[in-house]
Amino acid sequence: MDLTTGSAATKAEMVMRFVRQRISGRTLTPGAKLPSVRSLSATLSVSTSTVVDAYERLVAEGAIVSRPGSGFYVANQAAPFSPAEAGPKLDRAVDPFWISRQSLESSEDSLKPGCGWLPPSWLPEEAMRKSLRVLSRAEPSSLADYGTPLGLYPLRRLISRRMGERGIEASPDEIMLTESGTQAIDLLCRFLIEPGDTVLVDDPCYFNFHALLRAHRAKIVGVPYTANGPDLAAFAAIVSEHRPRLYITNSAIHNPTGAVLSPVTAHRVLKIAEEFDLTIVEDDIFADFEMVAAPRLAAFDGLERVIHIGSFSKTLSAAARCGFIAARPDWIEGLTDLKIATSFAGGRMTEEVVHAALSDGGYRKHLDTLRARLSKAMAEVTERLAAIGIDPVLRPQSGMFLWCRLPGETDAAEVARACLKKQIVLAPGNAFSLSQSAKNCMRFNVSQTLDPRIFETLKGVLKA
Repeated sequence: MDLTTGSAATKAEMVMRFVRQRISGRTLTPGAKLPSVRSLSATLSVSTSTVVDAYERLVAEGAIVSRPGSGFYVANQAAPFSPAEAGPKLDRAVDPFWISRQSLESSEDSLKPGCGWLPPSWLPEEAMRKSLRVLSRAEPSSLADYGTPLGLYPLRRLISRRMGERGIEASPDEIMLTESGTQAIDLLCRFLIEPGDTVLVDDPCYFNFHALLRAHRAKIVGVPYTANGPDLAAFAAIVSEHRPRLYITNSAIHNPTGAVLSPVTAHRVLKIAEEFDLTIVEDDIFADFEMVAAPRLAAFDGLERVIHIGSFSKTLSAAARCGFIAARPDWIEGLTDLKIATSFAGGRMTEEVVHAALSDGGYRKHLDTLRARLSKAMAEVTERLAAIGIDPVLRPQSGMFLWCRLPGETDAAEVARACLKKQIVLAPGNAFSLSQSAKNCMRFNVSQTLDPRIFETLKGVLKA
């Protein structure tokens, strides 16, 4: 945090933000004594009067209390935890919540090349309508009763068979349904880590991993990601030094880079994980986009220390929230109790709809059409971006994401802000990068980047 420039009022606000972040992140707990005025002024290189001003304003807010002759202390009634405040307060254009909120809350007229889902017209609408009609004729229990904690058995059996096609052996009893892939990771964090535990993520990685882990008060460490998986030398060094409890990653189609884990890298990662007792959460949410199945850590490991998760929001419907966790039996037992404690039971109606849609013979035909359509869009978007000086870092084998580098030292966050004024939502690189080393990168969803207005606007912004 640079406090060496700006007005006195601005500096005081930045000191206040510095203190709030530490309170929200529980570095400063209720009742804890704050640094003395002189100590904090020296740490932040500001005047003592600036710190006094900041402290007095925080007292007025009720965030801290003053004890004459003793100092300043965090109020016993701490402010509610805020994930956005827990980490460094970055420019909002490169904050994970910025992309999510703009994508989810923008009008239907907005263009969303930065979002992480397919346009509705690319999804199997008729299959979903058919599944809803089937459900409407189902037994009353399907419409009124709680689902079982593990989830609908026929759907778990179907997921087990689909996983087997990718070399992962998991019986239906080793699978628990969740409301989404995000809920799956949330449950696993509740189950496996405590506040302050270290969790390893790829750099870059899906930006909501950062947000979710902050919500769990985890210490997040990043490992550079390459075209073949995590950088093995860095991975070994980081695991040895930081001893993370979890490693959360994609192994099939990596988000945001589109990279695919190689067999050699997979074996080495598992060897290091075994040496340091590291648990791996393998997010396989993009499995159905693959042209050719990539190596799975869970297949090599046999679900000993790898937990495999997925969902159907990307290829079936984001409105029908349904995901799953596949893990060894003793962990599924504990996760089942945790699911009961946090959500009581499964969403039976959604599970019935998803099962009906996946069981329909048209779903596989839909996937064939979808993969071909994405491949065509990938080629077209790559060519049109290259024409305005935006080049892919690598060319993905499949999927919907294209991880690109902007010309020269262009700040992707500034480009995103400028394009938002034209109702175009982009995904700047540093939102995905824990080390903030992707300033001139951008993730494009090719299915959402076919409108000519996107390229015209980007061209104008880059020239400005």
